[in-house]
Amino acid sequence: MEEVTFDPGLIQAIFKHIWTRRALDREKNEGNDGTDGEVGAGTSKRTRTTSANSNALKLSCELLRIFITEAVQRSAMIAEAEGAGKIEGTHLERILPQLLLDF
Repeated sequence: MEEVTFDPGLIQAIFKHIWTRRALDREKNEGNDGTDGEVGAGTSKRTRTTSANSNALKLSCELLRIFITEAVQRSAMIAEAEGAGKIEGTHLERILPQLLLDF
C-alpha cells in the first residue's frame, strides 16, 4: 500500500509563491540602483526564475509528510499522558521545540 503524501504540484505552488515574495521583497529593499547583476552573464539575477526539479519536489513532499506525522504522534503521546481525548494546540506547542531540533 502506497503512503499518502502531499501533492508535488501543491508543494511547487507554495515554493513558487514564497520565491516570488522573496524576490519582490529583495527588489524593494535593494531599490533600483541600475545594476542588474554581472556584466555578460546572459540573464540578470532579477530576471532568472527559481525552479525545483521533480526529485527535489518528491523529497520535499516526503519530508513534510514525515514531519507532520511525527508532530501528530508526539502530540498524541503528550495528550494521552495528560488523559486528554484529543490533541489540542497546547500539546503541539509543547513538542515543537524538540521536534524542530530533531529535524
